[in-house]
Amino acid sequence: MTRYNKEFKEQALKLSDEIGIKKAASQLGLRYNTLSDWRKQRKIKQSSEKSGDAETTRRIKELEKENAELRRANDILKDALGFFAEDRKR
Repeated sequence: MTRYNKEFKEQALKLSDEIGIKKAASQLGLRYNTLSDWRKQRKIKQSSEKSGDAETTRRIKELEKENAELRRANDILKDALGFFAEDRKR
């Protein structure tokens, strides 16, 4: 079984995008299935990266909302502290 380095795979995928899998495999001396599998793996990897980005974005929005709620709660507590501090002075 032949192992190909990452750079070769990337170049082969780029070529297959430009001229098609069958022609690229023929020019590079690869089996059609090998190049086809590399393309499938790339597609899976890209889709998982996109879903990870969506999850990160969702989590950031959730944390920003929580942060805003906590800031409002702190402002209310500061106002209450000021109110009770004035009442004690009287």
